[in-house]
Amino acid sequence: MDFKEELKKYQQQINQELEKYIRKQKCPEEVLNQSMEYSLMAGGKRLRPILTMATYLLFKQDLEKCMPYAVAIEMIHNFSLIHDDLPAIDNDDFRHGKPTNHKQFNESTAILAGDGLLNQAYMVIGEDLSNTKPEELPKKTKIVKEFSKAVDRMIAGEYIDTKKEGKKITRRRTKIHPRK
Repeated sequence: MDFKEELKKYQQQINQELEKYIRKQKCPEEVLNQSMEYSLMAGGKRLRPILTMATYLLFKQDLEKCMPYAVAIEMIHNFSLIHDDLPAIDNDDFRHGKPTNHKQFNESTAILAGDGLLNQAYMVIGEDLSNTKPEELPKKTKIVKEFSKAVDRMIAGEYIDTKKEGKKITRRRTKIHPRK
């Protein structure tokens, strides 16, 4: 199988997995759920979850075990894109050739959709942890800790990006200090 075919296979696998987390039921927050789905299923290359899968395959072959983390990474990525597109940050009108979430729905719904995807990523990981054998918990706890640190640093980086907009940036001025 050539690279493009393999990439497409993994993209389809990720999309099928993401579909499992789409909330379709009738409920008071139905439009919010549609907003989350709109961004999560808008397309894209799915590189982050594919890289998660490829890294996992270097060590083990049972891809199902890494799938919750691949899905969670894609949810986090989409949360960050929704928030990045907002008027208060980059004020983008289009993503993947479609109106951005805040243009398709509205700003408050987009904010909450991003928040929802961030939370849902942790719900997916939490579900995996609740089904983990006791002897595997220390490794998985370390994964969640590193995952959370990465999300924290991504948010810090976005903050710095907004504060330095239009300013000359030096290495010293942009150092991000990790939280303990």
